[in-house]
Amino acid sequence: MPDRTEPAQTPAPGSTDEAAGRGASRRPVDGVLFDFHGTLAQVEDARAWVIAAASACGVTLDRVRATGLADRLLTAGRAGGPRPARVPPALAELWADRDLYPHAHRGAYTGLAATVDAGIDGLAEALYERLLVPEGWVPYPDTAPTLAALRAAGVRVGVVSNIGFDIRPLFDAWGLTDLVDAFVLSYEVGRCKPDPGIFLRACGMLGVDPERALMVGDTPADAGAVAAGCAVLVLPAADAGRHNGLGAVLDLAGPG
Repeated sequence: MPDRTEPAQTPAPGSTDEAAGRGASRRPVDGVLFDFHGTLAQVEDARAWVIAAASACGVTLDRVRATGLADRLLTAGRAGGPRPARVPPALAELWADRDLYPHAHRGAYTGLAATVDAGIDGLAEALYERLLVPEGWVPYPDTAPTLAALRAAGVRVGVVSNIGFDIRPLFDAWGLTDLVDAFVLSYEVGRCKPDPGIFLRACGMLGVDPERALMVGDTPADAGAVAAGCAVLVLPAADAGRHNGLGAVLDLAGPG
């Protein structure tokens, strides 16, 4: 799923306090790197996801059937949702490469969805297509205000994501593109978090020293930025539409 590639290496040592607030507050921040999924936006509710995809296939689902189908699809593995309970051997290679190649990302998730017998022709592809449109995502309430405040403070902003498709059109639709200075996507740069290289690439694109950068995410993979010299703030998990603590970034990097 986007932003959830399992770590290829153990994240750099350091306590939560060192990697998050206390360590970051001791030094100036010229740039903030944000994870995408789970940090700036969340996928739509699973039942709404299934209903919308089925509708695109010409099928209207009632709430009971949609709920049951959503549960089965989540178990199989949803992009932006829980990890699959099992990856079939035939999909193992695509799964391993999902955040490095667009065809692998699509193939892995449509393949997982196809393991669920929904009785709806074309549903697996329709489910994946929801991932590519703004309606399939919900920005967190603090996303726009936080990005706007950082821009007003002159802090450079990058989005660093383990992902197999272009998220720029989503930011365009949400009116957030002008608040982001660089998108560093794993499938474009050939590196996935927690590899320090992707964070160093992001800092280079922003023109900031890693020692003056803050990485904000929600998984251990994001904490890999410590190995690149960045401070790290790890946010708690939050459902779509709920506050996830993103505003705390301004305490560390915003106008003071």
